[in-house]
Order: sequence, then structure tokens, then C-alpha cells
Amino acid sequence: MTLREIKPGNRSFLYLNSHPGGCAAVVDELWERAPAPTDTAPADTARTGPAAADPAAADGPVALIIGSSAGYGLAATVAALRTYGMRGLGIAFEAPETERRTASAGWYRTARAAELAGTDGGFAFLNADAFSAAAKEEALDHLATRYGQVDYLVYSVAAPRRTDPGTGEVHHSVIKPLGSAYRAKTLQFDGDTPLVGSLELAPAADQERDATVQVMGGADWKLWIDALTDRGLVRDGFHTVALTYVGSDLTAPIYRAGTIGAAKRHLEDTAHRLQQDLAPLGGRAHTVVAGAAVTQASTAIPSIALYTSLLHAVLGDGFQSTAQQATALWQQLTGAAPLQLDEEQRIRLDGWEMDDKVQAAVHERWAAATTDTLPELADTAWFRAQVGRLYGWDVPGTDYTAPTETTVPWPTVD
Repeated sequence: MTLREIKPGNRSFLYLNSHPGGCAAVVDELWERAPAPTDTAPADTARTGPAAADPAAADGPVALIIGSSAGYGLAATVAALRTYGMRGLGIAFEAPETERRTASAGWYRTARAAELAGTDGGFAFLNADAFSAAAKEEALDHLATRYGQVDYLVYSVAAPRRTDPGTGEVHHSVIKPLGSAYRAKTLQFDGDTPLVGSLELAPAADQERDATVQVMGGADWKLWIDALTDRGLVRDGFHTVALTYVGSDLTAPIYRAGTIGAAKRHLEDTAHRLQQDLAPLGGRAHTVVAGAAVTQASTAIPSIALYTSLLHAVLGDGFQSTAQQATALWQQLTGAAPLQLDEEQRIRLDGWEMDDKVQAAVHERWAAATTDTLPELADTAWFRAQVGRLYGWDVPGTDYTAPTETTVPWPTVD
């Protein structure tokens, strides 16, 4: 056992340490918010391959969730386990404990998700770089041996860099506007005091845009689908989705019209190509436009913090959590609810955010937001607490004064 008295060690939105108990409590909350098990899972549970010989393994659909330790991927994993009893594999790339620091928050969240999933081997977790060929081979070997074929693949990956498995070239993503400089308000903290600051970013060069597309676009998603198809692991009726975001025109210059937006458009174009590739196999591919959320990825995007704080102040309890959005997604994927597609064939989960009246109210607050008016316009305390929760801090019911067991093993992949 390794009992430590740990502190956040944070500077603004960056935390150096994670709290194991707080991370576990966050997963527990996701579990409780997911609907109880229902009979909405697909009725056809027959399987092919080695798993068909094991009656205990022939129940429930099989899901591969890439990016299962944080944000929407974590919420989708917990909902899949809690509501549908799905079997399969989650993949994340998390850091273990060192002498100086705790393990990453995703490490502790994965350990707790595995405990909730049970010990029957129905769902496993792989700690690996999903961009690598080795991770694909190990994951597909596990799926082929244990289950035979896959029903769903959820792709929810955000990363600062990607090594192309074919060329070995390392691509680095950037968060920059395209075409012209970006100037906008931002949310900053001087200690615990929220401030409205300003930021200016120069436009990205073409090679920076292209590198961001290589990291955050659809290239790796397609490699996963191709690998599954080549191995004969795509089950009839297979459905794959990748997470994307549209958001407000307030943040469009740095998001949808910036380098990240270029990557998201590539992701969406990839969905159309995959749809054509999978159609002969009875499969489907879509991107999923999720609503705003406080995630480790979103906190790195300028202006998103201020926008999200204003949005939450407008919506209150109407602000949908990742758990609510994941539940809505699985209802559509499993056929319990019809697909909500827009004109670009994207599944939309963001209607609550993009409602005209909601956006008008956020625009009004954005224009009026200053350091002096911020307390009455934005939910900055809520946002700050949400950032802490990403690392297991600021979670009600967690004793942060007691020594904590920080050595937690990664779940075994059988």
C-alpha cells in the first residue's frame, strides 16, 4: 500500500496530481445517473467465432470504445456497462503513478469503471496508444478471441500529437484560428478570483492546420474500421460513431473555423466515406455532435471556459451532462430511439445548447461580460469546480485531508 497526503498542485486549469477517491466518486456518479438495466439492447445476441462456444459470453452486444477514460468516452463507457450490460473493450492512454506524482485521473477512473463492470470478464480495458499499430493488433486479438465480432465502435479521442503508424512522422496539433488573428474575451483566475481577460492568437500556418487534421481528424478512426473489417470482426448491423462539436458562433473563430474545426470537418468527411465502405456489410458510420462540456480537452481551448460558464448560468439544470448525452446516444444507437440526424447526416445531441433563445441569452451576457459584471452573468464557481472534478478534486463527500491509497493497479486484460 502507498498512502499519501496529496494536494492538487494546480495552476489555474492544470492539475499535477489526481485524487483516487475523488476520481472513483465521479465514476460512481456517472453510474448512478445512467438508466438502470433495461430490455432495450438489441434482441439478436448471436455471436460468431470463438465466443460462440461460450454460453456465458453470448449475451449482450459488443462495444469497442476508444478514448474510454475521460469526457464523452468515459460517459459512453459507463452508460454502455450500466444500462446495456455491454461486453467489449475500452482503450485509453494513461500514466501510472510515479515517486513524484499520482497516476493520471483517467487511470483511477478506469480502475473504478472496471470494478463496477464486475469480474466476469465481460468488459476489459487496455492502456495503450490508440494511434499505434500495436494497440490495434492487441485490441483486435482480444476481441476476436473473446467475442468474435463487434457491434459498436465509439471513437472519442483528443490528443496533442499522433505518430503516423505508416510513416513514423509525428504530427502536433495546435489550437489556432485560420486566415486571420483571433481576438476575444477569456476567463482567467487570479487565485480564486475570476477575471475577464483578452487573448490574441496569430493564424495557423498551412502545415499547422494539416498537422492538426492528422491528429484530430478521421485518419485514425478509418484505420480502426479498416483493421476490424480486414479481420472479419464487423458484425452485420455494426454502427460506428465519432464525437465532434459545432458550438456557438461566439467561439467559432477559434473552434469551428479554426484548426480544430478543420480536423472536425475531416472527421465528418471520413464518416461519409466509412458509411459507403460499411454499407455492403450492413454497417453504418456517423459523427455525433455533442453539446458543450467541461473536459480536459475543452479547457485548453481559449474562450471556451468563459462561454461554458455563461451557458451554464443561462441554462442551470437544463445544461445536459455527459451522462445525459451518452444515454441519449446509446438510445439512438441501439434502436430504442430514432436517429436524430441533421442535413449533413450527423447525430445531434446539442439541441439544448443551440436553441435560438439560449444562444441569444449567451450572446447578450458575452457582450456585457467584464470582471465587474462576471459574478452576475456567469457560473464561474461551477466551472472551476468542474475543472477540479476532472482530476478528482472538488467532489462532494470525498475526504481530502486523509492519507489516500494512490497505488491502484490497471485492470487486467484477460
